[in-house]
Amino acid sequence: MNTYLLSVLLGIVEGLTEFLPVSSTAHLRITEALMHVDLGSAYWKMYSIVIQLGAILALCLLFLGRIVEFLRTFPQGENRDRNIWTHPVSLTMFAFVCTAAPSLLLTKLISKHLENLTVMAVSLFVGGVIMWVVDAWSERVDSSVHEVEQMSLGQAIWIGLCQTLSAVFPGASRSMTTIAAGQMAGLSRSAALEFSFLVSIPTMIAATGYDLVKTLHPGHEATIAPLVMTGQDWVVLAIGFVVAFIVALGVVEWFLMWVRRHGFVAFAVYRILLAVALFTLGRGLLHGN
Repeated sequence: MNTYLLSVLLGIVEGLTEFLPVSSTAHLRITEALMHVDLGSAYWKMYSIVIQLGAILALCLLFLGRIVEFLRTFPQGENRDRNIWTHPVSLTMFAFVCTAAPSLLLTKLISKHLENLTVMAVSLFVGGVIMWVVDAWSERVDSSVHEVEQMSLGQAIWIGLCQTLSAVFPGASRSMTTIAAGQMAGLSRSAALEFSFLVSIPTMIAATGYDLVKTLHPGHEATIAPLVMTGQDWVVLAIGFVVAFIVALGVVEWFLMWVRRHGFVAFAVYRILLAVALFTLGRGLLHGN
């Protein structure tokens, strides 16, 4: 496939799946394997990281108003019923720290599973079942938290710890783990989804930044420091970044509307079907990985 078209395809996949609870990691890995992308190439490793930044930028732009509002009202909140421990800004950072600390300690385990399609398939299936069950259960009970501003410190810590599963098990999906954890903790669908988006901003910036530094560092086995980037390389990278940004803009808006009306069952079913497809076809289709 033409490299420019490949970049458009990968950008679309990243933008479509980054914030949906279906695992962008699994979808990018599958697409790259199907398109015969050299997964050992330092350039393509770097490319996968950079296009994620395009999706993050889209989310930051869409939530800019809410972020400014939270910063403006810190630490007492709009209704002056919050404090430095319970304000949404603090809760977001507490959840981030509760994800980042365990993830750093488990770096070797995470690296071991990062491109394992069997682990991805299991994570997709188990995550789909969990999401289905949790969403059905939460629909039948009264949620105690309908807005992020009503959350407690304990709920934020719980969501942050659960998010670690998405780092350890590729295919689990950061969105799935945070949304399901939020619903289990008593958050409504909309509150769980909004907090999932909020906590994803520092989490993804830190994770992609860390991965990029590792890749660029001269001591890293996948370093691209000696690599001379050609004009075509830069154009391919820019295409993926821009496409991921534009697609993510539309997807987040659509996802918010869909969830309010239909919930998460459709995504749970999709995860399960994709996992079954990987179990039955994945080994032969993707060269036995």
